[in-house]
Amino acid sequence: MPRPDRSPAGSDRAAKVAKIQKAGAAAERRRGGLIWAAVALILTLIVGLVAWAIIRDSPALVDLSAVEEYENSGQVHTTEPVDYEVMPPVGGPHHPTWFNCGVYQEELPLEHVVHSLEHGAVWLTYQPSLPADQIAVLEELGEQEYLMVSPLGAQDSPVVATSWDTQLKLDEAEERTLQAFIREYKQGPKTPEPGALCSNGTSIDLVPRG
Repeated sequence: MPRPDRSPAGSDRAAKVAKIQKAGAAAERRRGGLIWAAVALILTLIVGLVAWAIIRDSPALVDLSAVEEYENSGQVHTTEPVDYEVMPPVGGPHHPTWFNCGVYQEELPLEHVVHSLEHGAVWLTYQPSLPADQIAVLEELGEQEYLMVSPLGAQDSPVVATSWDTQLKLDEAEERTLQAFIREYKQGPKTPEPGALCSNGTSIDLVPRG
């Protein structure tokens, strides 16, 4: 076996090698630290962007200041046709039988639907000329409980969201805004009979017409 070089020159070489190795290890640690710092920064940015996107799209942040509120004098039952002052109606006299919640492609009997509003339903109505893709948005929202969707030719806005004593008129089917309205007013604070059924009622018009 070769004998270790114990000369001064050999000791110097060993010291230089050790110094180089130490410097290399330190540089490797710095590189590792920089890599992990970069990874942590990227992850933080990704989480921040995702959180911002969620918050941005949250219905909780939608401005509902355009919602109109009304005061109805009572919850009178009648089997006769009613001439409502607001269209779509937001409350008032109505038929003793409520209309079943759901999605409909034809206009609904107002007197029955008002009874559904009394039970806490939200009614999304649209002008028949509304584009098909926007109608699809409304119909998808209408798959929820206590939701009704139907056309209504007599309304003066393309899309209207209605609950008892509360209404929001829109120029288009703004999904995020409608979700915010539903969240706020379905079974909302003005509901006269919260929790009452929106099923097991009627799906046909029981009001005598003409």
